[in-house]
Amino acid sequence: MNLIVVGIIIVGLLIIGPMTIKILAEYERGVIFRLGRLIGGKGPGFFLLIPFVDRMVKVDLRVVTMDVPPQDVITKDNVTVRVDAVVYFRVVDPEASVVKVLDYIRATSMISQTTLRNVLGQSELDELLSQREKLNQVLQRIIDEQTDPWGVKVSIVEIKQIELPESMKRSMAAQAEAERERRAKIIHADGEYQASERLAQAGAIIAREPVTLQLRYLQTMVEMASEKSTTIVFPFPMEFMSMFSKLKEASKPVPETPAPPQKTEKTK
Repeated sequence: MNLIVVGIIIVGLLIIGPMTIKILAEYERGVIFRLGRLIGGKGPGFFLLIPFVDRMVKVDLRVVTMDVPPQDVITKDNVTVRVDAVVYFRVVDPEASVVKVLDYIRATSMISQTTLRNVLGQSELDELLSQREKLNQVLQRIIDEQTDPWGVKVSIVEIKQIELPESMKRSMAAQAEAERERRAKIIHADGEYQASERLAQAGAIIAREPVTLQLRYLQTMVEMASEKSTTIVFPFPMEFMSMFSKLKEASKPVPETPAPPQKTEKTK
């Protein structure tokens, strides 16, 4: 008889024990309901529940990484793009995450998809491509405001990839090529303008000091000689030609002028 009683007690402990003794990890919390009424949260560590009276819902407090499925978005300038994102969030109020929403992960996913379409639909394509960080902050703020009553804190929202139609990619490539050509022409024209200014300044200096031209000739000869060339092309200044022409004129003999005839007196 005693063995039967001991066996019944052991079986009862085996059945009631797991319902009474609870152990939660550091990143877990238990939301306790007593006869259907919320009495609060417990954990981490060891605690006891009243069998058949208390019910516990376990909540994980770690950060959840959730992929937002790709969404077809029509931008403000009527361009259709396909965008996906990733959302990082965690539970900060375990009681609210259990009592105020049926499935906080699914609810956060639905809110993220809707917000992604709404926000990107109000932006132009150029803004979507160049100001992604600003859009990430706007998405994070809006999603966090909507999930705050559920005890969920959204910390980061990142737009991962933006898929463009092939026609739009070709148009953007043509636009980028035209922009590069425009900048190349402007840079080339600016270089020509600066070079012309320098040449004008150099011409003014040479006009004031003609000896600088001779020094430039000598520098040119030195540079050409350093290249180990057998042929040296030396610029011949035009001033030498004028000097030679003056020397040639000076070396010509001066023609003698005939003496004027002498007047003779007539004798009467």
